[in-house]
Amino acid sequence: MADANFWNSREKARATLAQLSAIRNKLEAIQTLTRQIDDLKAYGELLAAESDSNEHSKLEGEAHQQFEQTRKKFNDFELSMLLSRPEDAKNAILNIHAGAGGTEAHDWADMLLRMYRRYCERHGFTVEITDILPGEGAGIKSVTFLASGLNAYGFLKTERGVHRLVRISPFDSNARRHTSFASLDVLAELEEEAEIEILDKDLRIDTYRSSGAGGQHVNKTDSAVRMTHIPTGIVVACQNERSQQKNRVTAMRILKSRLHEMEMDKKRAEMEKHYSEKGDIAFGRHIRSYVLQPYQMVKDRRTGEQTSNVQAVLDGEIDAFIEASLKGKKVSDSDADEEE
Repeated sequence: MADANFWNSREKARATLAQLSAIRNKLEAIQTLTRQIDDLKAYGELLAAESDSNEHSKLEGEAHQQFEQTRKKFNDFELSMLLSRPEDAKNAILNIHAGAGGTEAHDWADMLLRMYRRYCERHGFTVEITDILPGEGAGIKSVTFLASGLNAYGFLKTERGVHRLVRISPFDSNARRHTSFASLDVLAELEEEAEIEILDKDLRIDTYRSSGAGGQHVNKTDSAVRMTHIPTGIVVACQNERSQQKNRVTAMRILKSRLHEMEMDKKRAEMEKHYSEKGDIAFGRHIRSYVLQPYQMVKDRRTGEQTSNVQAVLDGEIDAFIEASLKGKKVSDSDADEEE
């Protein structure tokens, strides 16, 4: 950074600064862990030397609290070390699509949106909805949103797939049990300077009036943008800004991210199935089940991770499932099919 020519290339300078920040974060985490471990050793020596039972009990309580804090810090550090790919540190673009089932599926997609927004809030990620298509009557048909923060993609990429909900339908007057599906796709956001060439002849851009509140707040201009990449058939839309130009920039960034992900899928054998495995948004394709009736259980079919605290999961507490996926926890096919 002290080099006189460091800022001549904006792209290289930004990449170096990002690398520097990541290294500093890792070093600071190691230094904090080292201090906490030294404190635990000191507690051990004090406990061994303390003869007064009341003081010993008090020290033991403090040592236990310190141990739990250190264990959590170590676990967080271990997870961050698993995010070794260059794209893991990037922001994440998430797409939720409701499966077949009308209002039930639309409501489930809306519940998933809330779950991931709450997860992002807990982890300090900011959320920006770039495009949303409401359902008829309730919920949403689809939504695209950006989760911004360090390692947002690295953590959320494990959630890619079809999610299944089983519950007594609040929309069924006969109170019957319904099964609903919604899919989640996760992409790493690319920088604006990403070297992905999109030819004008391969792009169709449509503008339309974005949806929103009525009255004096209604958008009276065609500011929303829909881009179609003709060779691949990929369609992205953005309507969150009142400026058509800003929506174009955001839509182009999302399109480049999708094209980049498709290219990476071809090059990386272990990621080749991300799109094909997801398949139809239907029974047998899901990665996780959320059962509200007749019992309460959330179970991941890939790792076997499960919990009966469904409400906490729907409130964004999905760390255990993400952690199990990142650590490569596997479950046999027979165990995965037990719930069926």
